[in-house]
Amino acid sequence: MSLPTIIGFVLSLILFLASIVESTTNFKIFLHATGFVMVICGTLAASFTAFEARYVIGALKMIKGIFVQPRIDRAMLTNEVARVIRWAYMMQKNGIQAVEGDVKSLKSQDAFLAYGMSLVVSGYTGEEVRRLLENQVETSFHRRTVPTEILKYMASNAPAFGMMATLVGLVIMLDNMGSDPSQLGPGMAVGLLGTLYGVLFARLVIMPAASKAHQREAIVRFRNMLVSEGMALLAERKSPRFIQDAMNSYLDPAIHFDIDRAPKK
Repeated sequence: MSLPTIIGFVLSLILFLASIVESTTNFKIFLHATGFVMVICGTLAASFTAFEARYVIGALKMIKGIFVQPRIDRAMLTNEVARVIRWAYMMQKNGIQAVEGDVKSLKSQDAFLAYGMSLVVSGYTGEEVRRLLENQVETSFHRRTVPTEILKYMASNAPAFGMMATLVGLVIMLDNMGSDPSQLGPGMAVGLLGTLYGVLFARLVIMPAASKAHQREAIVRFRNMLVSEGMALLAERKSPRFIQDAMNSYLDPAIHFDIDRAPKK
């Protein structure tokens, strides 16, 4: 689980609830099923109308996914450099056949890395490998960020449906004014809850999920770009030290890989 994400979400929820507790003892006034249903169902209905169903479902799953530990961290980037350098040494010593076994084992673990190594083993030039992998990186990134765009669309729609719920409540309130003017205040409070639900749903749940999911996909994209450069340099039969320096140029100096400090096997 992603502990910082959970802490951030729970803390923001606690702060909101604490402000209610501090301000009033009539907590039930903040519960209005009709407004809640209009916001949630309206937002989902508009999303399914605007986008293909499988993408909307993927976007909803992405909300749950932000609470899971991210796949890539800083240490893993250093490990990717180390792995490519290990392959460079193997190829330098025993030729291209030395890494063919790793290609087979990677297919079930990391499809992108396996694809890159298969291009190297197939004998493509460094420029060809770089071009093919860059195309794979970009198309994969755009494909995987479609759900985040849907989440942003949902975040922009939720307050609008909240306003619709508010307008419905206000119309009903005004219709009842003639018979019982004392209900004006409570009726307006209930009407405004729709707007509150819409803003909360958008700003506490959907928009943070979209931002975090997009950031994680950008990190995956960066990792794949790093690996792509390593694969291209392997295809060009560059020396392990050159590969180290070239791949390190993508990284924060604090996590640079150092051949001279790496454990000897």
